[in-house]
Order: sequence, then structure tokens, then C-alpha cells
Amino acid sequence: VQLQASGGGLVRSGGSLSLSCAASGRTVSDNVMGWYRQAPGKQRELVASIRSDGNTNYADSVKGRFTISRDNAKSTLYLQMNSLQPEDTAVYYCTASRTIILSSLRVPSSWNYWGQGTQVTVSS
Repeated sequence: VQLQASGGGLVRSGGSLSLSCAASGRTVSDNVMGWYRQAPGKQRELVASIRSDGNTNYADSVKGRFTISRDNAKSTLYLQMNSLQPEDTAVYYCTASRTIILSSLRVPSSWNYWGQGTQVTVSS
């Protein structure tokens, strides 16, 4: 599976951005998919995940502001980010796994496939 993330950019505080992640190589409809982010000097952290049945999970820091979704017909994962804050500045990575267990979602090494990352910068 190859993952290609896009949609990052520079936005002012309070603004919105939408990220996309296109999957190719094989179907990901049966995969758990997610978005991680990594800010300079910090560990990679799980932002949101979505199971094949559409069940979602969010980090506390983004609840109510970010929405993860997927279109299995297009093999594409999305992340709608609203009310962005400077602390949301990071490189955002999409990820997928067919075998991950729910208790390991926050462990980066547990995921099988990673996109190349897209930079999101929020200015104050």
C-alpha cells in the first residue's frame, strides 16, 4: 500500500485546512486509518483514527475542531481541520494498518503503512 498525503499549507490562527491521503496498491477499505502529527522536537502523536466501520477516535487536543473521514470507494482518507491554532503546527502523516489492535493505535510502530507527510503551519 502506498499513501500520498496532500493539502497542507500556511494558515492563520482560527483558519481551516483540509488534508487528503490517497491510497494505492491494494484496497484499504478493511484497514484502520489514521492521522499522526509531529512537531519539531516532539514525538509523533496520533491525531485521529477511523476504523473500517467508520468508528472514529480523536486526541483530546483536537476534539470538536478536527473531523476524520474516509471514502472507501476512492481509497481516500480526509482530515478537516477547523479553528486551527499555532500549536497545531506540525508535519501531518497519514497511516494505515489491516492488523493493528485498538490498544496500539497510539504506538507509531504498530502501523503498517505511512504517507510522506505534509506540513501544516498555523501563524498567530
